[in-house]
Amino acid sequence: MSAAYPALRLRRTRSAAWSRAMVAETTLSPANLIWPLFVTEGDGIEEPVATLPGVSRWSVDGIVARAREAQALGIPCVALFPNTPRALRSAGGEEALNPDNLMCRATRAIHDAVPDIGVLTDVALDPYTEHGHDGLIDDRGRVLNDATMAVLVELALVLARAGANVIAPSDMMDGRVGAIRYALEREGFHDVQIMAYAAKYASAFYGPFRDAVGSGGLLKGDKRGYQMDPANAEEALREVALDLAEGADSVMVKPGLPYLDIVRRVKERFEVPVFAYQVSGEYAMIEAAVAAGAGDRDALVLETLLAFRRAGCSGVLTYHAAHAARLLAR
Repeated sequence: MSAAYPALRLRRTRSAAWSRAMVAETTLSPANLIWPLFVTEGDGIEEPVATLPGVSRWSVDGIVARAREAQALGIPCVALFPNTPRALRSAGGEEALNPDNLMCRATRAIHDAVPDIGVLTDVALDPYTEHGHDGLIDDRGRVLNDATMAVLVELALVLARAGANVIAPSDMMDGRVGAIRYALEREGFHDVQIMAYAAKYASAFYGPFRDAVGSGGLLKGDKRGYQMDPANAEEALREVALDLAEGADSVMVKPGLPYLDIVRRVKERFEVPVFAYQVSGEYAMIEAAVAAGAGDRDALVLETLLAFRRAGCSGVLTYHAAHAARLLAR
């Protein structure tokens, strides 16, 4: 054997499962998962979402059952999104401020039944507006930043009063994090966290989500005037810096896998808790691959979630949360 043959073989530590486990640089556990859940009206209702195979909308009693399931699996937090009936949608999204709306009822019911699990609540107007935008619009269809922000502040307070542990503004209005933080402090909600959708891109991956919350087909125009351009990365860092300065406790990048470069840059620059949303289109692509026989679901799910962690995520919002938690418990 040549004297030049390397004395160090990197394959040595990969040769056995026990050794691979011992030197693994990244870990994944149920504690790194947040389970997004869709709430609908009724009792005893489960409505499968056609574009999200394996995902359903649940009435409040079903949401409580999912929260119990999450706790049993070691998932620390569930994220709620409402499917507001068309009859309750309006140009001004008034149902958002109803203290007995779907989100509030589901939040209270979860805390009554499963008091030790976290509840993250979305703050945006698209589930409540008849036009599908995240805010109020003028007669030209332009989303109004400051008028929308005033409503979002009231929505955040409505959800905090219902027991929300994490307020997650997903609307991308300028200044809304600071306004929400000020209002929460003023009202005595000192322990309510803000997880800001700081870098939310105008993505093609959101389609199935809009079906799930009943906004599919409603959107007039697009959201590129307020959500981020997929071409931009430096802008994401500016958005994150602003949200942190305004009082965000953690930040989110959305979508997930196509934007892991943004996750890594945010983590390295700010050294704060960073989350990512493995959005509906990402989930649907995995399920489509599985259905076509192009991949193994278990392997695809765990590998993609590990990639989020490797990039720097503290946690991931994923529709595969319960499935992944079961795999991790094996």
